[in-house]
Amino acid sequence: MAKAIRGNPSSRISLVVSDVDGTLVTHDKTLAASTIAAAQALRQAGIALAIVSSRPPRGMAETAAALGLEMFAGFNGAVVVRPDLTPIEENYVPADAAAAAIAALGAGGADVWVFNGNDWLISNLAGGYVEHERRTVRFDPIVVPNFDGHLDRVGKIVGSSSDFDRLAGLEAEISRQLGPRAAVRRSQRYYLDITHATADKGHAVRAFASHWGVPLDEVAVLGDQGNDLPMFAVAGLAVAMGNATAEAKDGADFLTGSNDADGWAQAIREFVLPRAVKR
Repeated sequence: MAKAIRGNPSSRISLVVSDVDGTLVTHDKTLAASTIAAAQALRQAGIALAIVSSRPPRGMAETAAALGLEMFAGFNGAVVVRPDLTPIEENYVPADAAAAAIAALGAGGADVWVFNGNDWLISNLAGGYVEHERRTVRFDPIVVPNFDGHLDRVGKIVGSSSDFDRLAGLEAEISRQLGPRAAVRRSQRYYLDITHATADKGHAVRAFASHWGVPLDEVAVLGDQGNDLPMFAVAGLAVAMGNATAEAKDGADFLTGSNDADGWAQAIREFVLPRAVKR
């Protein structure tokens, strides 16, 4: 199944950083037994494991606990936390940029969600993707009439819509409007995320590598979406899932199986463990 694309992947791996949805977990948001076993094999080989996601950290805690992780990052790397959600690093969207993004998303017809601290705030409980997100993060939203007074600790703003083309247009439009004040990128075809300007998964990879004292060329990463490309760009080895977007596949060193076909475990077995650094 191995397929080299970039041409020169690292031969030494000390740390694995993985995306979550579409990569680590199956489509129903569960960890396959093969994935848990592969994570244990990493630990036995002396390879550290961390995860980064567009999810809020609170919505990652159950997965992190199941894997026995030491730290993980939410909001595309904006917030890095310990297992008890104690923050190690926090980078929030400036209040003026948050207000502008909310206005633009609303004007564009998207449902707007605001993740403030550990809370998920919404104004439309009947929104098309609310139940999907509830199943993903495993906690309930708080309904508010508007987002006034809730922009002090914004880790992420989400515009959700089933009009994928319109959401793509809003991605370009809001990115131009906010410029360097925030990062604007879709995490799924139906989700447009606005986070702190420095928040991308490449930033998270650097933070994890620094924590473990691992050089970036000894980091392997796994992902499936365009918002995984920043970590593909800084890592020594990048693996795209079989269900990945075309741009993610084009940016990877190797392709593996899909997230519903033990692709994560396969990638660890075939591409990572043979490159474990002997200490």
